[in-house]
Amino acid sequence: MKRLKKMLPILICAVLLLSAAGLIFVNQPKFGRSPRGKRLERIERSPNYRDGEFRNLAPTPQLTTDKSFGRMLFDFLFRKVDRLRPEAPVPVVKTDLKALPADENVLVWLGHSAYFIRLDGKTFLVDPALLTASPLPFSVEPFEGADCYKPSDMPHIDYLIITHDHWDHLDHQTVTRLKGRVGRVIAPLGVGEHFERWGFSAEQIVELDWYEAARISGGFRLTALPARHFSGRGLKRNKTLWASFMLESPSRTIYLGGDSGYGTFYRTIADKFPLIDLAVLENGQYSEDWRHIHTMPDELPQTVADLRPLRVLTVHHAKFALGKHEWDEPLRKARENARDKAFRLLTPRIGEVVRLDDEGQEFGPWWDEAN
Repeated sequence: MKRLKKMLPILICAVLLLSAAGLIFVNQPKFGRSPRGKRLERIERSPNYRDGEFRNLAPTPQLTTDKSFGRMLFDFLFRKVDRLRPEAPVPVVKTDLKALPADENVLVWLGHSAYFIRLDGKTFLVDPALLTASPLPFSVEPFEGADCYKPSDMPHIDYLIITHDHWDHLDHQTVTRLKGRVGRVIAPLGVGEHFERWGFSAEQIVELDWYEAARISGGFRLTALPARHFSGRGLKRNKTLWASFMLESPSRTIYLGGDSGYGTFYRTIADKFPLIDLAVLENGQYSEDWRHIHTMPDELPQTVADLRPLRVLTVHHAKFALGKHEWDEPLRKARENARDKAFRLLTPRIGEVVRLDDEGQEFGPWWDEAN
């Protein structure tokens, strides 16, 4: 007992020091900032915000198996999975985005959930986590070769689109390095607070609630739509909204799916947008432990059937190992599902140009080259 009493002040000091270090860490600029002021007032008026946080349309428990949180965390951190990472460099194509013809409609996947679109003369960049995907250095390492695109490779971006504020979709290093080459930022409610902390002007930022639309010059419209996910960059969750988006141009309608588990809201989206030329859908980093917040392989065909797009391109794979599955499993299963369920699936390499006006363009199973 006497020894414990002697140790108690030391233990208290250690706890205080660790707490102080933690507070300093999470208050770094890269964590962004929680909404406040008029932005928070607008959030509190949203029908999707209740009891101090944003909610999904359907009940969405974070954990979906009978594992305890501790067991789930242990499995996530330490359970070994064969072929979690590719044995060889991921095959990529290093396209010069700045040299792409201004009059061509193209999409270039940049790895994970980042992609570049040039459509009817305007440029869009979606969820560009090009440098980091975690607040902890070296904790989420990209696959060899998959990180070939850097902020310096980007041309001027008319519209930077962010689907939610998770680290693997909103990378502080990437967006701050792009700051001088971005016209406007379009994001779900609350996400603009991060951008203002990082030096973007309020006039550059457009924030949307689900089913709100931003009209863009030249006959474009971008509509925020539901997704089934969550948000947060630090200790607080769901203080900002997550979303998918429908990008409508004079010639094409493209669905930008973001991160989402399956939900019947896809049918509602299809009713409102009956002709979708291309759907970019999440495919990867899934688990039975959190099956409601990411699309499971067996749910992808139903998502496609609900949306009824002419073509499908899947993302959220082939760069980081955030889910405990074989690195190429999402691509293999998506290809099998497309064959069995008869939908048009595009599987370009990272950096390979998808020509949006070429409806016959095909891509082979390039992932076999990395095994």
